[in-house]
Amino acid sequence: MHHDTEFFHIESLTPLYEAVQTSGLFPDSKFFPDCAPKSDPAAILEQYEQSKNQVDFDLKKFMEAHFEFPPEFAPGYQSAERPILQHLDSLWDVLKREPTTNNQQRTTLIPLSHPYIVPGGRFREIYYWDSYFTMLGLQVSGREDVIQHMVDNFAYLIDTLGFIPNGNRTYYLSRSQPPFFALMVNVLAEIKGEEILLKYRHQLEKEYAFWMAGENELSAENPVHRRVVRFPDGSILNRHWDDNAAPRPEAYVEDVHVAEKSGRDADSVYRHIRAAAESGWDFSSRWFKDGQNMETIQTTDLLPVDLNCLLYFLEKTLVHTYRLLPDHTPVEVMKDRARLRKAAIQKYFWDEAEGFYFDYNFAEKKPSGQRTLAAVFPLFFQIAEKEQAAKVAQHIESKFLQPGGVTTTLIRSGQQWDAPNGWAPLQWMTFQGLQNYGFNTLATGIRRRWLALNEKTYAATGKMMEKYNVMDTDAKAGGGEYPNQDGFGWTNGVYLKLMKVD
Repeated sequence: MHHDTEFFHIESLTPLYEAVQTSGLFPDSKFFPDCAPKSDPAAILEQYEQSKNQVDFDLKKFMEAHFEFPPEFAPGYQSAERPILQHLDSLWDVLKREPTTNNQQRTTLIPLSHPYIVPGGRFREIYYWDSYFTMLGLQVSGREDVIQHMVDNFAYLIDTLGFIPNGNRTYYLSRSQPPFFALMVNVLAEIKGEEILLKYRHQLEKEYAFWMAGENELSAENPVHRRVVRFPDGSILNRHWDDNAAPRPEAYVEDVHVAEKSGRDADSVYRHIRAAAESGWDFSSRWFKDGQNMETIQTTDLLPVDLNCLLYFLEKTLVHTYRLLPDHTPVEVMKDRARLRKAAIQKYFWDEAEGFYFDYNFAEKKPSGQRTLAAVFPLFFQIAEKEQAAKVAQHIESKFLQPGGVTTTLIRSGQQWDAPNGWAPLQWMTFQGLQNYGFNTLATGIRRRWLALNEKTYAATGKMMEKYNVMDTDAKAGGGEYPNQDGFGWTNGVYLKLMKVD
């Protein structure tokens, strides 16, 4: 187990850290945490203390003297001259990062031992759930070596940290992201055969233990611990969490601002914000009590339907893995867990009156009532009954389907995981989920619209974007804490995968 002491945390540069993050010196809060001190951080701090009150002190010059700034993005992202498929094929090398042998005492980047693909733009590191959708494209491109490397990097993170962090940065060490590792291992199993499951058995088990940590201590009196929640009927479901209750270093000013504006206990607001970052949907009306304002964020009160479907798949993958062992002992126990989770998903997330899957607010003991594309996860993982899938499909067609694909939610809150935005991973999950139940016409319609929007934007800009406005295909996608990014790992991956399914 790696101990945090080996890692460099940007917060250790307090009070310089706060000064820089509140100064507006860099427009993006993530910029400073990605800088590397040129010398011993303690010495830099000492110099800062000595010089900060001098009349001619210039914070920008001080930063330039003592820190290496993160590299500017490669200009190779843009290419209007080439056909889109050629562009995407060449992008893998632009977005690929070689293993780092850096001095980890002096940077927030966590070194990995194999090459990996970054999303692009301001995202200069590996991201957990992005990587699965990126892999779908790597598989189409025949870059199986990179898939193997990425799975091994994640296995290494599980071995050393006990879980997969949000990304390979020290400021991501207090949380994970949607648990797609089992799906990645299954991609590798498609390529190399099911024995590959045995190779990653221990990492799959360890990740499962991370998400379920504390379940044995749960009781009627203490029904909640970190990521696990126990119901009076004995069902156990999961939620998102973060071990820290402080502003995120990569979004420092934004978080402080929300907490101040909310008038609520700042620590609990920070925790809700961080838990939403673990969900990957940072941010969305899905997590807001009033469905509009970030100040009402309540992430840790909600049990997300998508997270629980992913953990169901992890349980199913472990069952499959145990079946390959000469001694089948653990099979029945894990089969039972998957069965119980499936029943709980159906009981707590399905709303019969609405004919839709919702997150469950366990603080209020009722469904959240927020319609989002997370409802397609029970279709993707074939948890839904035929009749349920038909009702979800009806909602998708009548409410979510737009000229450019499917919209994330039906609410315009100004957040990026809301209307009018569409995101590649959710187009894929929706497409595949509908296909699973034979709604091929609707699935194909979504696929065609999304590919056309990707192609139209590429023709106009020479870029693949992080997200798209699916309601007005002439407008840019926006919202959130930073400008739309180009690159872009998972958009490229899903484009290639959807091109191939024909």
